[in-house]
Amino acid sequence: MSILEPTPELSRALHEKVVEDQSASSLVSRLRGKNKELQTQSVNTYEQFWAAAAAPGGNDGSAQETRTNMYKTLTNTYYNLATDFYEYGWGECFHFARRSIGETLRESIRRHEHLLFDAARIKPGMRVLDVGCGVGGPARECIRYTGAHVTGLNNNDYQIQRAGIYANKYRQTEHSVFTKGDFMHMPFDEGAFDAVYAIEATCHAPVLRDVYAQMFRVLKPGGYFAIYEWCLTDKFDEANPEHRKMALAIEHGDGIAKLFSTRVALQAAKDAGFEIVLAQDLAHETTVGNEIPWYSDLDVGLISFSGLQGFARSQIGRVFTSNAVKLLEKVGIAPRGTSQIQDVLVDAADGLVGGAKLEIFTPMYLIVGRKPLN
Repeated sequence: MSILEPTPELSRALHEKVVEDQSASSLVSRLRGKNKELQTQSVNTYEQFWAAAAAPGGNDGSAQETRTNMYKTLTNTYYNLATDFYEYGWGECFHFARRSIGETLRESIRRHEHLLFDAARIKPGMRVLDVGCGVGGPARECIRYTGAHVTGLNNNDYQIQRAGIYANKYRQTEHSVFTKGDFMHMPFDEGAFDAVYAIEATCHAPVLRDVYAQMFRVLKPGGYFAIYEWCLTDKFDEANPEHRKMALAIEHGDGIAKLFSTRVALQAAKDAGFEIVLAQDLAHETTVGNEIPWYSDLDVGLISFSGLQGFARSQIGRVFTSNAVKLLEKVGIAPRGTSQIQDVLVDAADGLVGGAKLEIFTPMYLIVGRKPLN
């Protein structure tokens, strides 16, 4: 494999103009600001991880082992390429939520976050760790909702820079800090935080027990850990070709080396040392206030008029965005390979919706644990 390592130096060179121009909010302006050569090389690097998997029977143990061993390169490269599309199509919070009738996507995401913050028993003045913080959307909501101080941990330099820009925009620089670091080797002292949470982030870990063990280590005794984990459910059948196809589409489209089952995730939390308070899959529970499935905003139909982001997620919006990106490539505004990333994200959406409808995948397996006092 010819790999372009996503080092901090590469990230600066790739995104420098975008970071400098903090007004670069549109997708077009972001793409125009990229280093075109590095962007194209990064696309090629990412696709090399999946070339063998695309062939019949190609997603074998060897291919998964390569991705797992190189999880930092895989995930970092993915987010260098996908972050701008995420913000364009989804906003500042890159996760899902069930919705109630009449509730907007953003309102449902806030409510989903609040449930997790409450589960982690976060109170004003606490020092809280957000593991895999993205561009800091949930961290900012945690500060607003709880009054805590939040440290966001992320191994992607570009997302850390984006989080800092947002923190300054919303005047939260005194209430948050965003730290570059690998969540498998957290750069924090033992017992440094009163509470720890993660929202759809630790699925990028090569071994769930080890990332949970790091969360356990940096948590104070008596403190709570709460996560929403991406998992395969008990209905997933490894021998079913359609199931395997859906799982691979999710992994490829979302930069995940390997999806684990809910059983593996729960056992990993126990093995890390947590006393389990709650373990529940929220994805398939249709209750009052949660009538609309979490994937509905990926499955909006032919067209949506619920704003730019809703339009972008519709079938017509996808075609429009794909053709627009191809045109930008052709005239030299967007780097070559950018349309490949758009195609990868479309395939990811199809895999997520398909996996949800088969009930073999959940993005919101809730695990709440407590670190023993002793």
